[in-house]
Amino acid sequence: MSVREASTPPHPYRRFVALGDSFTEGLGDPDPARPNGVRGWADRVAEVLGAQASVHDEEFGYANFAIRGRKMRGVLAEQLEPAIALDPDLVTIYVGANDIMRPRVDLDALVEQYDAALARLAANRARLLVWTAFDPGGSATYRLLRGRFALYNELVRESADRHGATIVDYWRLREYRDWRLWDEDRMHMGPAGHQRMAIEVLDTLGVEHDLRPLPLREPTTPTRVESLRTNAEWLRTSAAPWVHRRLTGRSSGDGLSPRYATYTRLDAAGPVTATRT
Repeated sequence: MSVREASTPPHPYRRFVALGDSFTEGLGDPDPARPNGVRGWADRVAEVLGAQASVHDEEFGYANFAIRGRKMRGVLAEQLEPAIALDPDLVTIYVGANDIMRPRVDLDALVEQYDAALARLAANRARLLVWTAFDPGGSATYRLLRGRFALYNELVRESADRHGATIVDYWRLREYRDWRLWDEDRMHMGPAGHQRMAIEVLDTLGVEHDLRPLPLREPTTPTRVESLRTNAEWLRTSAAPWVHRRLTGRSSGDGLSPRYATYTRLDAAGPVTATRT
């Protein structure tokens, strides 16, 4: 045990449950040894919380119900009740981006559903962590939706205030304008983005940690030909499949199960054991 570990004060979280879509499932942060082949910011946070609990000989459990492609209705219908049944003392939930990117969306109705879910979770007296949406103003692809995301954020802020939830302000994390934090699909954070988000979550919770940003590749200025080639590859491998799923009513999460539907303990190498916390 290091001096740093021995001196780290215990945190109050022993039962951490994460809800949502691909953002929380961990898409863009590949790890073939883990369920669904991903790691993600939530795993990284759970590893820190679990390690600190272990130093103090305390139990810790982590569950993650998030599944890629889920819209608001699906997340709340499939994940809310199982999460509440686990009696967590820390709950994170971020959902709504998959709804906002549809051709039509009623944002007031969308966040009304969200508000009702936050009320249920807050009644459980867990620490509740929610997110604003990312600011797409720096993206040529998504900036047309910027107004939708801004309105969604204001509605979420109102709901969070009403239910005493803590907000991770994704909109103001300007370093995510750097595409080196993103996966090649331009839709999900890459490993460096997930690491940065784990740091933000732990800092927001007031949990001491040793996480540091991952090194980024050197910035480059592609030629026009290279940009055209890269954009064509993105259209073929990411954008077109996404549009096809929307048109056919399918989801990238079809057939997938929650990564950790019961309390599990993680270390940096992956799951250690299931726990009954």
